[in-house]
Amino acid sequence: MRALEGIKVLDLSRLFPGPYCSMILADLGAEVLRIEDRRFEGEGPGMPTVMRNKRHMTLNLKHPRGREIFYRLVKDADVVLEGFRPGVTERLGIDYERMKEINERLIYCSVTGYGQDGPYKDMVGHDINYLSFGGVLGLTGEPGRKPVIPPIQVADMAAGGMYAALGIMAALIARQKTGKGQYIDISMLDGIVAMLPFLVSLLWGQNITPQKSDTILSGRYPCYQVYETKDGEYISLGALEHRFWVALCQKFKREDYIQHQYAEGEKRQEIFIFLRAIFKSKTREEWMEELKDLDICFGKVLHLDEALHDPQVKQRKMVLEFSDPQKGNMKILASPIKLSATPPDIRLAPARFGEHTVDVLKELGYEELEIEGLKREGVI
Repeated sequence: MRALEGIKVLDLSRLFPGPYCSMILADLGAEVLRIEDRRFEGEGPGMPTVMRNKRHMTLNLKHPRGREIFYRLVKDADVVLEGFRPGVTERLGIDYERMKEINERLIYCSVTGYGQDGPYKDMVGHDINYLSFGGVLGLTGEPGRKPVIPPIQVADMAAGGMYAALGIMAALIARQKTGKGQYIDISMLDGIVAMLPFLVSLLWGQNITPQKSDTILSGRYPCYQVYETKDGEYISLGALEHRFWVALCQKFKREDYIQHQYAEGEKRQEIFIFLRAIFKSKTREEWMEELKDLDICFGKVLHLDEALHDPQVKQRKMVLEFSDPQKGNMKILASPIKLSATPPDIRLAPARFGEHTVDVLKELGYEELEIEGLKREGVI
C-alpha cells in the first residue's frame, strides 16, 4: 500500500514547478496522467527524474472533442494540476468553476508565478524573477558585486512544486471530512516571501536591514563561513550554537576566542585571519578526517559528481539505478520522503511524449476507428 494509492491526478502543467509537484505525488503512489498539446513536444523540462512514475497523453484542449475527452477524465479524477497564466483555463473552458460542476470532489491546483490576482498576475516569469521580487536574489553574493544566481530552481521546486504538493495533500485530507474538493492558488512569489522568517526577524524584530554577506547566516561572522583548504578546495563551517563554537576553539587551542564568537571590529577580523590560515594548512580530506567526529557543524564543499557518490548519499539510497525493458538502464534521484509503512517508490520510467494516449482513450471506451479520427482531426 502506498500513501496516495488510488488518487488520480490530471497534470496539465508543462514547465518545471508543476511536474515537480506531480512527481512528489506520483512517488507517493498517486496515478498521474500528464496531458499536453502535441505542439509543445520537445519543450518540456527534459528532466527524466521529474517525469518518472507518470503516464503521458497528448490532447488539444482548444478542440471541442479534446475538451470532451478531458471532461470525461475529470469525472473520475481527484486532482487537476495546471500551470497556465491566469485566465487561460477560463478561455479553454476547463477552469475550476466549470470542472466542479462535473466533479464536486475535485481538487484543482493552479501554480503560477504571481498568483491569480494582483498587479503582477499576468507577467511571465522564471525562478530568477521570483527570487528577485521576493528579496532573496538581492541578498545573494558578495558586497559591492552583482547578485549571484543559485544553480538550482529554489522558487520552482520549494516555493512552487513543494507547496503545491502540500496544498493538494491538505485538500485531500479536508475532503475526507467534507466530501467536497476545493481550489488551490499557489504563487511562487508567495512561496518565496513565506521563506523569509529569519530575515524579517532581523528587519522587524531588531530593526536591522539585511545586506549581502552581512547577516549571521550569510558570512558576517567567522563561525558560519566557507574556508579554502590547502588543495584549493573548500570546507563549510556552521558553528552557530555556542557549544559548537566552544568545541572548535578548544580543538584549535584558542579558548581565548570562545567569548568572541560574534565579536565586531578588529577581533572579528583577527579570528577570520586565524581560521583562514589554519584551514589552509591541510587538505579538504585531511580536515574531514580530523573534524568529522567533533561537534562543530562541519562539511566538505563537494562538486556535483562527488556529492552524488558521497557515502552518506549512497547509504540513504538517494541515487537509484532503474531498469526499463524498453527504455534501458538509467539513474534517477530518489524521493527524500522516508515513510516506514507506505514508502514512495519508482514504478515507471519517464514516459515518452504521448506514449499512453491510445491506452487512455481505450480506457475511456474509445474504439480504434474513433482514435484514428481524433488523430486526423488534430485532437490528439
